[in-house]
Amino acid sequence: MMIKTGFPRCLVLVGAAAVLTACGSLGAATEPHTGSRHGAPMPPASLASRLDDPPSPSQPPSGQEPERRPPASSGPGYEGYEGYEGGARDGAFPDVPPRSGDASASASPPAAGPSGAGSALSRSAPVGAFDAYRRWGLDRPLERPPAPPAVKPALGRSGPQQWGLPPIVRQVPTDQRVVFVTIDDGIEKDPRFVEQARELGLPFTAFLTDNVIGDHYDYFDQLRRLGNPMENHTLTHPSLAGMAYDDQVREICGQRDILWNRFGQQPRLFRPPFGEYDETTLQAAGFCGARTVVLWRAEMETHGLAYRSGDHLLPGDIILAHFRGPEQLEGQSMTDMITGLVRAIQAQGFTIGRLEDYV
Repeated sequence: MMIKTGFPRCLVLVGAAAVLTACGSLGAATEPHTGSRHGAPMPPASLASRLDDPPSPSQPPSGQEPERRPPASSGPGYEGYEGYEGGARDGAFPDVPPRSGDASASASPPAAGPSGAGSALSRSAPVGAFDAYRRWGLDRPLERPPAPPAVKPALGRSGPQQWGLPPIVRQVPTDQRVVFVTIDDGIEKDPRFVEQARELGLPFTAFLTDNVIGDHYDYFDQLRRLGNPMENHTLTHPSLAGMAYDDQVREICGQRDILWNRFGQQPRLFRPPFGEYDETTLQAAGFCGARTVVLWRAEMETHGLAYRSGDHLLPGDIILAHFRGPEQLEGQSMTDMITGLVRAIQAQGFTIGRLEDYV
């Protein structure tokens, strides 16, 4: 009797379990598992597309306007020109190939040691083609300059009457062991200097005078395409101090227009011939678009560096040299003079920076 009673009860329990199992299977089948990369259920399709698709680069962040770039410059006097801004040594000219000092163009191996701030290259890494320095009579390569400041240093003015006029600079405010080479006029057009500048990775700023260049702007365009800016040094190289305002404007704006027409870029630095100027010069230079008037503290002469004060270079010194050849250099060539200048800079523990990165 006990067996008969327990058997039906067991059948009931087994049947109930089967029903429950079947119900559970039906419930799970109502929403098929689609899977995900993380093994969790996928979100709805509309949300998944927003999670997986990268944001469009053309779409600004919510609540912000798209970045507006300044319009392309249309001629001299354009105030939005930013050709030399940004700190990148070769970013000034969109059509310029990498200079020999860039990591993409240099054949030299990376130097050992810690890298400089903001750069994967050591400060001691050479900036020119590997072993090119030997060809040009140097004992060692030109060292890579330190990273330029994120914010350009403020340039002082000599008196309150100069507020609103371009500042004057002889020496860049910096404590870095860097100096700046500037080369004036344009009398000599030695093709070997183009090779030297390229192979050494030599940064410099040229201040050009029209009446000694004539129809040879193509030579200076080769140097410009290496990343070396071409700035304003007047049409005919007169002493500007004491000249009438209109005459000074004619000299400065006239050369600005020629540089614009030749290179498609407006110069923003100005150097008065002989370093002679007056307040009228500053007014004329500012009217013609110059942002800074550049003088110098040391000059490369036939027998070496000469200083306005002291007997050695200081951090931030601006050095004056000239496009000259054997007739002006007592038989030396332009490349001989540049080699002597670089050797003198290296001997005093300095390297050469790009002036437009600081002023």
